[in-house]
Amino acid sequence: MGKLFTRIESHHKDFIEKQKMFFTATAPLSAEGHVNLSPKGLDSFRVLSDTRVMYLDINGSGNESSAHMLENGRITFMFCAFDGPPLILRLYGKGQTVLPADEAWDDLIKAFDLDIAPRQIIVADIHMVQTSCGFSVPLYDYSGERDHAFKWSEKKGPEGLEKYQEEKNLVSLDGLPTALHAAAK
Repeated sequence: MGKLFTRIESHHKDFIEKQKMFFTATAPLSAEGHVNLSPKGLDSFRVLSDTRVMYLDINGSGNESSAHMLENGRITFMFCAFDGPPLILRLYGKGQTVLPADEAWDDLIKAFDLDIAPRQIIVADIHMVQTSCGFSVPLYDYSGERDHAFKWSEKKGPEGLEKYQEEKNLVSLDGLPTALHAAAK
């Protein structure tokens, strides 16, 4: 049932662009380290080419993906059809964190139209695409986006967000430094 591809084909891109949610997975090299799996929403994912993608990462309570990619680069994205025909699509790649102070930031951020304070952009080079059936993924009706992140970010303000990042986003659960940590030095 599953098929492997070496690039993101046009029908994969079409499927990705219709999804309201996706998941990211990263892991440290240590066998004792924690695997991270995060749901993502909003209009935050972009396919840049048939082998390159990015997503706008907003502030959150952890920053595992950044730490894991700084250590080993590995990242997997998963998209599931929650309506229409069943399908699961995974993108396997090597990623990096781009911060607002980085040279590439100004060009990359133009692709997004979200009125929220972003933390970073994750850019990944994709080396394998996998599709599978998704027969057991339930059907869900999309009813809209939550506004909690926008309200929380606005309430914190720029200084509050910076302080929050310093307290919560500089190291992973396993004590690995994130890109924010490296930039703070």
